[in-house]
Amino acid sequence: MSMKVSDHVLERLRDWGVEYVFAYPGDGINGLLAAWGRADDNPRFIQSRHEEMSAFEAVGYAKFSGKVGVCAATSGPGAIHLLNGLYDAKLDHVPVVAIVGQTNRSAMGGSYQQEVDLLSLYKDVASDFCEMVTVPEQLPNVLDRAMRTAMARRSVTAVILPADVQELDYSPPEHAFKMVPSSLGMPQYAPVPSDDDLARAAEVLNAGEKVAILIGQGARGARQEVMAVADRLGAGVAKALLGKDALDDDLPYVTGAIGLLGTRPSYELMENCDTLLVIGSSFPYTQFLPEFGKARAVQIDIDPHMVGLRYPFEVNLVGDARETLTRLLPLLKAHKNKSWRKKIEKDTARWWQVMERRAAVDAEPINPEYVAHSLDALLPDDVILASDSGSAANWYARHLRMRGAMRGSLSGTLATMGPGVPYVIGAKFAHGDRPAIALVGDGAMQMNGMAELITIAKYWKEWEDPRLIVAVLNNQDLNQVTWEMRAMSGAPQFLPSQSIPDVAYADFARSVGLNGLRIEEPGEVKGAWAAALSSDRPCVLDFVTDPAVPPIPPHATLDQIEAAAASVLKGDSDRTAMVRQGFKAKMQELLPVGRHHRTERPHARHTP
Repeated sequence: MSMKVSDHVLERLRDWGVEYVFAYPGDGINGLLAAWGRADDNPRFIQSRHEEMSAFEAVGYAKFSGKVGVCAATSGPGAIHLLNGLYDAKLDHVPVVAIVGQTNRSAMGGSYQQEVDLLSLYKDVASDFCEMVTVPEQLPNVLDRAMRTAMARRSVTAVILPADVQELDYSPPEHAFKMVPSSLGMPQYAPVPSDDDLARAAEVLNAGEKVAILIGQGARGARQEVMAVADRLGAGVAKALLGKDALDDDLPYVTGAIGLLGTRPSYELMENCDTLLVIGSSFPYTQFLPEFGKARAVQIDIDPHMVGLRYPFEVNLVGDARETLTRLLPLLKAHKNKSWRKKIEKDTARWWQVMERRAAVDAEPINPEYVAHSLDALLPDDVILASDSGSAANWYARHLRMRGAMRGSLSGTLATMGPGVPYVIGAKFAHGDRPAIALVGDGAMQMNGMAELITIAKYWKEWEDPRLIVAVLNNQDLNQVTWEMRAMSGAPQFLPSQSIPDVAYADFARSVGLNGLRIEEPGEVKGAWAAALSSDRPCVLDFVTDPAVPPIPPHATLDQIEAAAASVLKGDSDRTAMVRQGFKAKMQELLPVGRHHRTERPHARHTP
């Protein structure tokens, strides 16, 4: 039997080392589906409940494996459904290749069923490389370039395959005019800055008395080098959320997350420093960085297109973080003034005490901060964590401390709802021998997490370690937006948009063969985490939490707290009445360090 184009596509993916394709079927990729049958399901076709989830699973797989994530969908609606997950990958700089079907070439331009101009639709999300295959000889070049570009630029690429082209006999490009042969493989490379640029950067850093370091996901492979530079400069280290697992949180000078979901010591680190070193991060919120003119700044990033953003950097170094820091370190002088580092360590230690106190505040019925804080000490050394967007991301950012081999991520830049559960599914295919935990709000769980429990039920028995925990913070409120309305707009909760139904998440999990527990009292929280971590199968924990516990920004002022309290008191619904009693006192008790300050910089209006 001759090899068809669809057979060659799967063969080439195998040659690239692709083990899984996260996908959903449809007649626009029937040729590929038939080829999968002939290939004994190699690479594995991992079936989600929705194409958007396929894309998120590919993103999760790529984030936690370091490999390219591959997803596939049919023409028209299937290709459209992929987009949100693909934009999540694009904005977080994650290598993902999308393979999408298209109507037959003979029908194009005829307003045919499910005909969508995919080249135009994907022009932005796959701006680095998007091509439609119209003749067999375009392969393998198109697929090779899609894979190589996704890896090299840490971006989304797309290959569009018309249905009739999938069924054609494959013929390789010839040694002829206007034929484009191709080859496999992505060479390893680690660019470094010039010696002159390194010397300029060292001059800036050596002149600083109060050095702050901000790291992102680009510093993940440079853990030891970041520690060495921080020690040499006596610096504190704050972390963008995508870099949460790039450095251990139990280091006394690591101040934790930065930004609207960040910590008070990170905020103060940036307020008081005179020198800033940013490594592998494109953290977007300028208002959380030092005031312009107050600090000299150096940036290190592997992507020349991403340097010079966010802050008026004096020196921009383009290079691999590990190699660049290795070359920079011998040029740095040891700082003799220890007072700056001591202050950072004192502030950070105090912050963790504040977090413990905030987690211990009584709530009705359970304080969501207590849910996350209780998990922190129980985290397995090799756990993989994912947070969904919303107030759950606050507790993930502030209460869970990364240590050693732990990994964690979330939708950092798009901040879309819904990736928490599919991220950990992708993680389990990347590391089936490691436990995984998703911390999600009930809004995200209702949006798509419940359906993906079916996907978990379909595949979990294949994983060496069966532990996958979905922890739902069930407060019957779209909580982050509720608090943004109160704290930023001074508006009361708008119930028609914010209130959502109570759903029996644990019961649903048990109905599809998983474990499930509903937790309604604070005394049940630690036992529930322990039970899930010792479970012989995936488990859903339905924590009934208090919607009145606010995700307070790290720089919140008493004026803002009072405004938020007043906005609640304007309400006249049963739900508002439920949280009214003692609300203002609770808000003040939960206020971070510096509660009495009334004049600080305004905070961001958007969730990172």
